[in-house]
Amino acid sequence: MQKVITPVNVEGRAKLGIRSGDTVRVVQNIVELKKGRGTDKKEKTTKNVRKQTFEGLVLSTKHGTEAGAMFTVRATLSGVGVEKTFPLYTPSIDSIEIVKRSKVRRAKLYFIREKATKAVRRQLRNARMMNLTSDESIAPTEAVAEEVAA
Repeated sequence: MQKVITPVNVEGRAKLGIRSGDTVRVVQNIVELKKGRGTDKKEKTTKNVRKQTFEGLVLSTKHGTEAGAMFTVRATLSGVGVEKTFPLYTPSIDSIEIVKRSKVRRAKLYFIREKATKAVRRQLRNARMMNLTSDESIAPTEAVAEEVAA
């Protein structure tokens, strides 16, 4: 079986100028293989190609616009931080769109990982404190007070 490689618009991707701090939307082609029963003893496999989008913050870019250029994108999906590293010129990427540009003072934004973790911990701690204080400080309403008295 021979691979079919689609050409990549090298000039277009190099002109994008992806930098740290950009919010990008990467559309990736995902190949799913399904095994099925064939008429012979061999099993037939069918290919299904679907598109998957991944939108997040660019933490770092490596190797500029040369052949081995890579960029790392971080997104929060269902409350979990997910990072993906993409080669810039891979044929499996259908398109790259820059959603928002931000001015940052660093080339590598790896500190965002710890910052996000601390923010989640702070939210959990505050939610726990609110539950403790709100349960203790809730005064019974008049209807509840009448039921207790009866």
